[in-house]
Amino acid sequence: MQDQPKFFPQRGTDFYADGRSVRPQVENTVARNQLHEDSYFYTGLVNGKEGDGMPYPVTMAVLERGQERYNVYCTPCHSRVGNGEGMIVQRGYAHAGDFHTTRLETAPLGHFFYVIANGYGAMPDYSAQVAPADRWAIAAYIKALQLSQKATQADVPAGTKTESLSSIAEKEGFPESFTKPWVLPPTATYGTPNDQSFVLPTPGSSSTGSTAPVSAHSPAAAGQTVPKQ
Repeated sequence: MQDQPKFFPQRGTDFYADGRSVRPQVENTVARNQLHEDSYFYTGLVNGKEGDGMPYPVTMAVLERGQERYNVYCTPCHSRVGNGEGMIVQRGYAHAGDFHTTRLETAPLGHFFYVIANGYGAMPDYSAQVAPADRWAIAAYIKALQLSQKATQADVPAGTKTESLSSIAEKEGFPESFTKPWVLPPTATYGTPNDQSFVLPTPGSSSTGSTAPVSAHSPAAAGQTVPKQ
């Protein structure tokens, strides 16, 4: 077997006229499962901008899948309610994004998909852990989570029985503080020079010479240049 005729990767050969043992791929060849014909589904972008819409119908099963994946990968930083005060943030990690700010409440669905896939500031990408379909499911669940934190009785269908979270917590044996807003401990950090969250500059705004606080989830934390406000 040692002496049998065969090709060695990255070695030349006189068998082919071009002297290469490795043959070039057939033009326009696409590997299996890598066609990605629906670019929006795989990128969250439309003409280079974050799109706003789901690439497939949203059902209760999709939201449940999004919640399950969110609880696994997102809650350590963003918490179960999405306020950016997860357990590792409470223990000193950089403050995560609060989904209930105006900026993220109005952010398109493609924004959440893109951030999950590519990371943002101190947040690493989760492309290896979360498949594209699950990224969309998480994005849909985040939108439902945003609605849930500001829901009113008017959002509940007529005839539907409702129960306050505090009464549910009491029945389950949780302490009274369970339903109160979470407060970060003194050890929490925003990863900024003045320990304040970063406010994104308005597109097209001119520099005023002031230094804007930089969040650990901002482009500046990743070594990119951020315009001053």
